[in-house]
Amino acid sequence: MKIVNRIALPLMIAMVFSLTTAWAQDEMTVVDNSDFDNPQRTPSVFMHDAHNDIAEIYECNTCHHVYEDGQLLEDESSEDMRCADCHDLESSGDQPGLRNAFHDNCKGCHETQGSGPIMCGECHVK
Repeated sequence: MKIVNRIALPLMIAMVFSLTTAWAQDEMTVVDNSDFDNPQRTPSVFMHDAHNDIAEIYECNTCHHVYEDGQLLEDESSEDMRCADCHDLESSGDQPGLRNAFHDNCKGCHETQGSGPIMCGECHVK
């Protein structure tokens, strides 16, 4: 039994250290809400890389989508753009307004997957 403890304890410590190190290296993503004149909530925040690892998201365009003429471009990504570059504050035709675009993309995915925050204060942390 002592041999197991001598092996198990260092392994557990190493696992906790590696997980903690990985989370510490991940940068906190703060969603830009500066386009709203009078934001009612703080910007949403999350650990980008950890989120994608847990959600098993391997393609940037899963979240950072690009549409052209109403059609999703499967091989394109908008990761170097701001959401407000394509989404106005108000909805226009089939294109959701900025607030709805955020919520449809993030909260909508969480609801569909049955996992992740869906309540306001879970993303918009004071």
